[in-house]
Amino acid sequence: MGDIRVPELGESIVEATVGNWLKNIGDPVEAGEAVVELETDKVNVEVISEEGGTLQTILKQSGETVAVGEVLGSVGAAGAAASAGAAGAGTGSSTAAASAPVSGATAAPAAQTPAGSEVNQAGGLRAAPAVRRAAMEHGVDLGAVQGSGENGRILREDVVRAAAAPAGQPAAAAPAMASKRAAAPAAASTATASTAAAGIPGLAPASTNRVDERVRMSRRRITIARRLVEAQHTAAMLTTFNEVDMTAILDVRKRRKENFKERHGVGLGFMSFFTKAVVGALKSFPRLNAEIQGDDMILKHYYDIGVAVSTDAGLVVPVVRDADRLSFAEIEQQIASLAKRARDNKLELSELSGGTFTITNGGVFGSLLSTPILNAPQVGILGMHKIDERPVAVNGQVEIRPMMYLALSYDHRIVDGSEAVRFLVKVKELLEDPESLLLEG
Repeated sequence: MGDIRVPELGESIVEATVGNWLKNIGDPVEAGEAVVELETDKVNVEVISEEGGTLQTILKQSGETVAVGEVLGSVGAAGAAASAGAAGAGTGSSTAAASAPVSGATAAPAAQTPAGSEVNQAGGLRAAPAVRRAAMEHGVDLGAVQGSGENGRILREDVVRAAAAPAGQPAAAAPAMASKRAAAPAAASTATASTAAAGIPGLAPASTNRVDERVRMSRRRITIARRLVEAQHTAAMLTTFNEVDMTAILDVRKRRKENFKERHGVGLGFMSFFTKAVVGALKSFPRLNAEIQGDDMILKHYYDIGVAVSTDAGLVVPVVRDADRLSFAEIEQQIASLAKRARDNKLELSELSGGTFTITNGGVFGSLLSTPILNAPQVGILGMHKIDERPVAVNGQVEIRPMMYLALSYDHRIVDGSEAVRFLVKVKELLEDPESLLLEG
């Protein structure tokens, strides 16, 4: 029998959350085949089996936190799986029978199932511990829930649907918790009616079909939350603002975009301009390309620019390495590739570590102005925003120009205010004169 263990996950990552099991107990497994997904704070990792055979046990269910080296399950010969399943059924039947809800005079005997699986006694359907907790919180009887997962497994979505269904539809009575939750709106309705009868204006009764859903945060979301709070607590973070006239860049893109795409197979976006402008400004103000280690400043004479990418699982910041050595086309190609793989959850850990400065673009979502939070241990982050046509004074005349607000958040422990302001002015000047990017970017 071979154990399936949590592999080394990369620098500074010591634990993960069990995601989806790709195999069920008893399923055939080939050596080198992925059997379960792990979710880390940066990327999802598929765990492969080093041996062939059948999946015998699942020791860690979806949603559980596991450490590097911990055993997730085991793979062995088909005969061993059968005997393990029989043994699991023998030892688990009494426990299952004791915990099963009794709806009649005598509880039905538990179905024989492989060790490590979770069973709903009413229907013989499997449900993970997190799903059973959700059922308790929503007051849902799992025996009345139709599972939509693989092999009839009950998912959290099934529980939420059952909780939201009209009162007349459930096949079985809900536990006492549901009765208590339902009693509250009823009591509020009665109180409101009494208040109205007394001639005192009251609120309309609350809907009785309101549902709370408890959703466990993903490992990535938990880490994002922790790191953002740490950044605010440990850094002396300030933000300075400016605005840039995007007329020249829009003109270049209009004239060059078709030829650029034909030659390089990628569109000419804004990020290559901003990356080049940031690199040019970092060369003039190197402390914004540094980090703090104890009482030392680590000044970095290379330019690995992180580009924030929004995904369904949360924000990730893949890194464009040696951006000062790349052409516009190479920057656009790398950003497009990194963004696609980020959204497909296929980034490698090495592509998410070691950035020296970050650019984030809230403008793609319509943000006009915001204050970006530092991506520690970096000491600078540039926030882009939407392009908004508005009147500005140009050579004594009022003109309508495409303007964008820029925000620079910086760590005041090593970056002075005047330095941050001049850095942002430098970025503005480079963007408003795109030809200068060829010389300084």
